[in-house]
Amino acid sequence: MINAIRQKMLVREGGKIELSSPELPDGAMVEVIVFLPPEDEQDQTDYLLSTEANCKHLLDAMARAEHRENLITLTPEEWHEKYRI
Repeated sequence: MINAIRQKMLVREGGKIELSSPELPDGAMVEVIVFLPPEDEQDQTDYLLSTEANCKHLLDAMARAEHRENLITLTPEEWHEKYRI
């Protein structure tokens, strides 16, 4: 059974939010926690592109990945062993 559902959503007029998921069984009692983002939180993409150095680093990393350079690959078994998940 699923233990959690995480969704980002828009707050509608009157402070209303709506969560709909086929994994939610009819009549189940659930706990809802709402986290508001900090007012000074910067979007991750904006941060990554905020300086010329960051942008260059990101573009270089994307090029290396596209050309399969300097990659470390793990099988699912190796990943689970390394990270103990």
